[in-house]
Amino acid sequence: MIFSRARRYKADMEAATTYEEWLEAATGYDRASGLMKWRESDVSKHFDYNSIRRRLEKLQRLRARGDCSGVLYALNEGVHGNIDGMGRGRLYHKAKSGTKQLIIEYVDEVVAALDMIAGKCGRAIPRAERIDFFRRAQHCYGRSALMMSGAGSLLFFHIGVARTLWEHGLLPTILSGSSGGAVVGGIVSTHKEKEIAEIFEPENLVFEIKRDEGIFRHLSAFAPEVANVKDVQKAINRQIPDVTFLEALELSGRHLNVSIAAAEKHQTSRLLNAITTPNVYVREAVMASAAVPGFFPAVRLAARNSDGKRQPYMPNRRWVDGSISHDIPAKRLARVYGVNHFVVSQVNPHIFPFVTDTQSTKKTMFTTLRAAAMASTREWVNAGASILEKPLSLNPIASRMTNVALGVLNQDYIGDVNIIPERLVFNPLRLLAQRSVDEIIELIELGQRATWPKIEQIRVQTKIGRKLDEILKKLDKTPVPKTLNVTKRAS
Repeated sequence: MIFSRARRYKADMEAATTYEEWLEAATGYDRASGLMKWRESDVSKHFDYNSIRRRLEKLQRLRARGDCSGVLYALNEGVHGNIDGMGRGRLYHKAKSGTKQLIIEYVDEVVAALDMIAGKCGRAIPRAERIDFFRRAQHCYGRSALMMSGAGSLLFFHIGVARTLWEHGLLPTILSGSSGGAVVGGIVSTHKEKEIAEIFEPENLVFEIKRDEGIFRHLSAFAPEVANVKDVQKAINRQIPDVTFLEALELSGRHLNVSIAAAEKHQTSRLLNAITTPNVYVREAVMASAAVPGFFPAVRLAARNSDGKRQPYMPNRRWVDGSISHDIPAKRLARVYGVNHFVVSQVNPHIFPFVTDTQSTKKTMFTTLRAAAMASTREWVNAGASILEKPLSLNPIASRMTNVALGVLNQDYIGDVNIIPERLVFNPLRLLAQRSVDEIIELIELGQRATWPKIEQIRVQTKIGRKLDEILKKLDKTPVPKTLNVTKRAS
């Protein structure tokens, strides 16, 4: 009886057309299968539940007494996402509807305590001390980012992911993308918040592109639906306004990051954003990141000069598909923005056999052996390429293809939260092809459905960080009270 109810709820989850329907079915599944009892119990071997319970009760007591100094001291003991192990992935993948209730209550209590320090404690704690605390807390807690992989015309999966996160107020302000992911990041990050809903509509996302008949037509014989590069550029120009990275940040409040790879040998890849390349134009950057070698020509970047005019940026350099070198640029985002929590929308077809939707999959003999085999294979391939480096250098095409293959092989493709399609049937010959409205809708829905099981994990793991961003934004806008001129008053 129990198993039949669980199966029915699981079927309801698969048939759900909205997140609300899915969550209702997921909650029913957890009750029928006994997982709700696991959620309601503190006990777990994966985190120090006793310590979290003590912290929770302490904060509750201090906040109930209105003890501002005590709350501030308790928060100073540690505000970070994995305190006492409560950020471990396994805690978010056991039940369908969410994690331990203790963790949710603790996160909610920390958020309430932060609100108290920012609001009610305004007179008890000096403004400078509060701002200093919030800045240190934000630095220690870190930030979240959404990273969207290379995808070709499967990029509409990323639209479904970004749309779902945005609808739930969970879309990070830091976005990165390569190839198709760069297109989506560029669209989202160059529009105002009130325009987001409209640009997410499928009919507004149709790229009117035609079969390639240009200089790469000989390759189109193998992939007959490859888009014409001029039409791709027109489509990007229609979706993305002609702004620089800095202007995009000022327009949307989102930090766009675009991965590009060097077309020439001995040049390093780049991560373009408002900090490293504020005056570079987004359109050319996105087109460069989408320039798949062998199908689209390498792209020269453009930037706005001191006179406000467009001019070539590094005119002797050309750039190509960013997924070749940095599909998921986690280390660079960590260095530039202090990001330590990565949500990855991954739809790069060639890596599906090698990744799962979590870094914390339970270890078995099979998974251990598979990981060892993959690591060994990577080392042997790199060693072989090193041995053959000189002979390969005699053939530029073979050398370039080898470098591309090594760049793809040596990357990490997953993060803390990984959104991967459950089922993806695709024709590799259509990876760079135009998609119909029906196909776009199907891919968007695939992205939405893949995001639903991750919503509660993302909500819990980012709630404190989002609150710190919100408080600091308000404090930065609040005018500093004028100090009393004692000398003048005395006279």
